[in-house]
Amino acid sequence: MSLGKSLVQFDNVSFSYDGKQDALCGVNFSIDEGAFVGMIGPNGGGKSTILKLILGLLSPSRGCIKINGRDIDSANTRTIGYVPQYSTFARTFPISVVDAVALGTLGLSKNSWGGISRSERDNAMQALNSLGIEKIAARPIGSLSGGQMQKVLIARALVSKPKLLLLDEPTASIDPHGEEDIFKLLDSFRKELTIVVVSHDLGFVSSRVTHVACVNRHLDWHTPASLNADALSKLYGGNVSAVLHNHEHGHGHGHHHHHNHEHNH
Repeated sequence: MSLGKSLVQFDNVSFSYDGKQDALCGVNFSIDEGAFVGMIGPNGGGKSTILKLILGLLSPSRGCIKINGRDIDSANTRTIGYVPQYSTFARTFPISVVDAVALGTLGLSKNSWGGISRSERDNAMQALNSLGIEKIAARPIGSLSGGQMQKVLIARALVSKPKLLLLDEPTASIDPHGEEDIFKLLDSFRKELTIVVVSHDLGFVSSRVTHVACVNRHLDWHTPASLNADALSKLYGGNVSAVLHNHEHGHGHGHHHHHNHEHNH
């Protein structure tokens, strides 16, 4: 697939939460249209910080970030869909699936304070449809399984028709069957969308993505084929037992296991 123009560019970006220790240090990368990027690295290494910088929720301490060739501002971060970690979304909020998805457009339309318009609800149904979950539109979000809730959060990100979709640990709270389901869906969006997935599932990352970003304060950019035990050992501080099933033989379905395989809940 020929990649297009640069959607996101980090030029020597550093970021510090406390002004002393850099959470990210001298990060350079460019994400082109049509790329499917898997972002891996230890907890606290800076993966979520990079997502927040792309979204404009944080500003770099040093360096420059461009979205679509322009300095970052509220106009160009609107073309980004964001799927937060499932555990951060309030399940107790008394709202139906279709309304939760429609709320993804609030802030995009001027009449949002007047409630959800019919066209916003129509767009929400369209997004649910594209994920094959329109049947649960009327259900309260508190009644959903982990896999269903994850799809609702993806539908909510898609409803504003973004060019770039960022997902933070989309499979951390769901079973392996649901996980496979989510990754098949992401594959199906690749013609229309550029995708960045933060994931602990290194087997998925090596078998489906076009690029791998290894983040631990610094960022190393790899193709899946160049992601080997040495790169992983460096990333996780030598604390790796890498089991590369068939990966060296070009089958492309590597499964890597490392000792600090924690999920952020």
